[in-house]
Amino acid sequence: MKKSTIILIIVALIVLIGAGGIKKSYNNMVTMEEGVAAQWSQVENVYQRRADLIPNLVNTVKGYAEHEHETLEAVINARAKATSVTVDPSNLDAASLQNFQEAQSGLSSALSRLMVVMEQYPNLKANENFMNLQAQLEGTENRITVERMKFNDTARAFNTYIRKFPKNIYASIFDFEKKAYFEAEKGAEKAPEVQF
Repeated sequence: MKKSTIILIIVALIVLIGAGGIKKSYNNMVTMEEGVAAQWSQVENVYQRRADLIPNLVNTVKGYAEHEHETLEAVINARAKATSVTVDPSNLDAASLQNFQEAQSGLSSALSRLMVVMEQYPNLKANENFMNLQAQLEGTENRITVERMKFNDTARAFNTYIRKFPKNIYASIFDFEKKAYFEAEKGAEKAPEVQF
């Protein structure tokens, strides 16, 4: 064989190996990004479950605490705001995630106020429907925590992958961007003060 033919074969092999590496990295990034999007859908799913429980809870409470209209209205409005905020999983940046978190925090706060008000109604607390809805809501809050944690783990794995060399170069070329994380609410680092 001629020397030029051998050089061409070697160059072609290097190009094929390089292209195969780029293809594998690209496909891994796509798979991981889809994993982030799927996990985000799970987060939205459990938040939707919570939103779906709220009308039943409000209707149950109405029968016992009709004069708590302001609190019930606050819960209904917070639910409407929380369900109106959507995030495109392909654009999970810090600003959109923060906006989503703020709307969900507003709903959590309104629900907490409702639960405090309900402590004043012993007949309501003994109502089987209310007890069942409250248990479902508590279970859903736990699911939200778990799904948020899984989302952060999935986003972390994706972010780590696209930041490593040489994948960071490929990620930049193919426009893969870092995903935002759920973060603790402001003030969560301070333990609540309990006084007896």
